[in-house]
Amino acid sequence: MTMDSSTDINELIASARRQHRAGAGSVLDVLLRTAGREEAALLRRLREGAGVDAVSSGEGQADFSALDLKTAAAWRCVVLKRPGLPGLWLGMEDPWNDEVLRRAERQVRASLEPVALRSADLKAWLDLAEGAGSTESRGAAMPANDSARADGPIVAFVDTAVKSAFEAGASDIHFECDRKGVTVKLRQDGVMARFARLEGVQPAQEVISRIKVLAQLDITERRVPQDGRFRFTLPGHGEGGIDLRVSIMPSVFGEDAVLRLLDKAQLRASESPVSLDLLGFDAEGAQLIRDLANEPSGMLLVTGPTGSGKTTTVYAALTEINTGLEKIITIEDPVEYELPGVLQIPVNERKGLTFAKGLRSILRHDPDRILVGEIRDAETAEIAVQSALTGHLVFTTVHANSMADIMGRFRHFGLDMFGFMSSLNGVVVQRLMRRLCTHCVEQRDALPHEREWLARAGQASTSRVPQAAGCGHCHGSGYRGRFVVAEVHLVDDVLRDHVTEGSPVSVLKRHAQERGVASLAQQAARRVAAAETTLEEVKRVVGWL
Repeated sequence: MTMDSSTDINELIASARRQHRAGAGSVLDVLLRTAGREEAALLRRLREGAGVDAVSSGEGQADFSALDLKTAAAWRCVVLKRPGLPGLWLGMEDPWNDEVLRRAERQVRASLEPVALRSADLKAWLDLAEGAGSTESRGAAMPANDSARADGPIVAFVDTAVKSAFEAGASDIHFECDRKGVTVKLRQDGVMARFARLEGVQPAQEVISRIKVLAQLDITERRVPQDGRFRFTLPGHGEGGIDLRVSIMPSVFGEDAVLRLLDKAQLRASESPVSLDLLGFDAEGAQLIRDLANEPSGMLLVTGPTGSGKTTTVYAALTEINTGLEKIITIEDPVEYELPGVLQIPVNERKGLTFAKGLRSILRHDPDRILVGEIRDAETAEIAVQSALTGHLVFTTVHANSMADIMGRFRHFGLDMFGFMSSLNGVVVQRLMRRLCTHCVEQRDALPHEREWLARAGQASTSRVPQAAGCGHCHGSGYRGRFVVAEVHLVDDVLRDHVTEGSPVSVLKRHAQERGVASLAQQAARRVAAAETTLEEVKRVVGWL
């Protein structure tokens, strides 16, 4: 909400109080940011229209004998004596908080006049008293340049969700609002699991507002989607913390939020560097990808649905070839992991740095290997193909479900398919499947239709199949960790001819079979026969068609 002469001061105050509760600083801080250059007019309207004055650290003397330092820091207020004025004043981050005012008056045993404070001024008084000898509340005051308070139930609720998600190894945090409150769910190993619940419509709105404040989004806009990101500091996780990508979406009950955890230091800090073997690729598939990653030029394309581990696979391939002898540059949205010795460029569409523009600039930076985080449009696809044809090795990803879908996707981009197929060295089609917990796996007889599917997938001798049971080691899910199943297609001249001639999908599948490429279903069936996963997981991830 912006400030103009027609805006009711009470509406401004109500909006500022909501933002304050969400961690956007004191009510006065929020109002002053809204006012911009009209600070004097705002202070006059507060005094005349709301009956509340504003003071700074130079306009009064704090009295910590009336309200001790520890209590003042906890309540975010301070008792003041103002030169030349009778009585006591209570400087508050929220001077309209009657509950805090009544508590302070009972403690002081005197009537107090509430006045509005900036968070930085409150900190100045608290720091001054703390430096004078009290150490009880050290660290309780909010840093002057911190836009988010470190206290309050809403702040604690969001912080706990983020910390718990990181500790549990979750990839996403979902805040889902309904007519009675907000539910928090974590996505672990690709599956949603309920984590916490907060009752009340107002607290639910404040949770979403808190997330917006952290991601520096518009807290007053509730009708359109918003995207942002922020960094969250975790104790014992180094100075950088973890980055979170935020998506806010309006719903019939207000707004929902999804936070994607991006632990950039994960690969760098790992004791054993990430590799294709570590990700669970079988020996044959891993070696094929290594061969493709060591080609002098061309394109290696990794595809699969959202959350199938495409980016991690590309990073693993890059890590294995990163010997320091070649210039490697990446352009990503966002940079999900840090790679030592690699120039990593984050996309910033707000500032005009798109995949296409960044890729053009990369080509002038003399790279040997290029990673394009994702091909989303025809312009990026065209530049990536030209880069591969002019002597660079390009690693990239695209959202598609199969080899045939990829060809359709690039044809839809309007590319010259002859040039595209000439640049393409290989395609990795992959999925992530949950691995059975070894502490509680059980066996059962396969049902008739399951035996029929196993036979079609090359496992006719399998009559008993594993099933998930659940124990303390896997938190009752029956699964622990994930592995990759992938089709690795080497592009030869026959496949190039089929695609450029527009051959049907059945011809492409038959060519893959003739080349000995095991389908996702066949690989999944092998994993079931080896008791590494279940038929239920295969049906969820790969399907039975």
